[in-house]
Amino acid sequence: MPIVIETTRGVITATVDSAQAPISAANFLRYVDALAYAGGRFHRAVTMQNQPTDTVRIEVIQGGPNVARVGARFAAIALERTRDTGLRHRDGTLSMARGGPDSATSDFFICIGDQPALDFGGTRNLDGQGFAAFGVVTSGMDIVRMIQQSPVTAQALAPPVQIVRIRRGNR
Repeated sequence: MPIVIETTRGVITATVDSAQAPISAANFLRYVDALAYAGGRFHRAVTMQNQPTDTVRIEVIQGGPNVARVGARFAAIALERTRDTGLRHRDGTLSMARGGPDSATSDFFICIGDQPALDFGGTRNLDGQGFAAFGVVTSGMDIVRMIQQSPVTAQALAPPVQIVRIRRGNR
């Protein structure tokens, strides 16, 4: 399923893999269909330079919904492990953010470069369960990289980059 992520920095297009990651894809798309990301933001940029206490470093940008619009989030979903889906955290992968297993709701991230530490068995999280990859950027990685290189305070984008909206379909 193609999607378009419109930001104040430019447009990112991606495909959501409902066949390989049906739970994560359906969860993300229900937020898209509820217009929850309209006025949302990319609020976090993780670079090699801003992870001073992490022994396993990654590169991603993280986005989320417009909290005022979405109000209460949908219930958290079951973690679809990459060992089961066959998807991997490569350059441009879309994945669900989470704290513990089965805790993902609306925040998602986009990988910059290959990030095997985020796959099942990876060492980014102590639980080794990884994150639920569910899509891939098809164009606009230049925009993703531009967002990642924006000013940050610690890992918080300062200011956040607005998501104008995310919608299904091609441009």
